[in-house]
Amino acid sequence: MAQEVQELRRKMFAEIEKIVDPEINVSIAELELIDNIDINGSSVKVDLHLTSPFCPAVFGFKIAQDVHDHLLKIDGIDDVKLNVSNHFMAEQINNQVNSSPNPKKQ
Repeated sequence: MAQEVQELRRKMFAEIEKIVDPEINVSIAELELIDNIDINGSSVKVDLHLTSPFCPAVFGFKIAQDVHDHLLKIDGIDDVKLNVSNHFMAEQINNQVNSSPNPKKQ
């Protein structure tokens, strides 16, 4: 079981490395924007912060949606919930991304 979780984490970080902050074109992994990842079976909760509390909202929404969508591509992950913090529109970003369609549940 622990080995499966380690493999899932490896796949998740490989996907996260592909996601770039559209304003500065640097990977969110390199920027260390991921604060925590909690894996519970096939459900994942990701805590992240943006580059600044006043990062342009359009970029905040894009980064959060990209994390959601990229992680859902991974076999073994059926549900992704994001918790964006330290941003003036965190609540709106979380609400939109967490209610976005999940192709694995349609």
